[in-house]
Amino acid sequence: MSEPPRHQSGLPADEGYTSPPPPGAGGVAVTAEPSAGRHVLAGWWSRVAATLIDGLVIGIGALLVMLVFGAVFSVGFFDGEDSGTAAVVVGLLIAILSTSVIALLYAPLLMARTDGRTLGRMAVGNRVVRANGRPMTFGVAVVREVVVKTLLFGIIGSLTIGIASLVDVLWPLWDEENRALHDFVVDTRTVKD
Repeated sequence: MSEPPRHQSGLPADEGYTSPPPPGAGGVAVTAEPSAGRHVLAGWWSRVAATLIDGLVIGIGALLVMLVFGAVFSVGFFDGEDSGTAAVVVGLLIAILSTSVIALLYAPLLMARTDGRTLGRMAVGNRVVRANGRPMTFGVAVVREVVVKTLLFGIIGSLTIGIASLVDVLWPLWDEENRALHDFVVDTRTVKD
């Protein structure tokens, strides 16, 4: 009995194994030029503009939260009481904590509800897609935006005096699929909507 033909990988050819796919294959098709059924990659400047707009939205939201908590907890401050000062400090701490939670959940919540878009990305016409073609979920968005971009690159960036964060931001300039380093970790692409 003869042995079944083998594929170049060394596995039997009749088991459906093929050569490894080229980089970027096997998921959502992305290209620099539009074609039927394919995504068009977003450029670096549109990614920067979306990030700036999202930062502005978060900043305005943080200011409003600070004003509300500061006003509510400042009752009695101008009477010269020690309790008034303590109330303001507690109010500001609660405002900072609330702002941090809102800032961390802003992108994941919007991306899960709008399939990869935030207000900044909507304004410039971008969205984040998963390379496997599946919809953007809250869990994937949390991993991408909070765990990888904020925590991982935030920590590595602080250890490298910001160099790691800068490299992450600039990486799409020379990557053939305009991916940042955080896109590699979670296998996502930023595309034109």
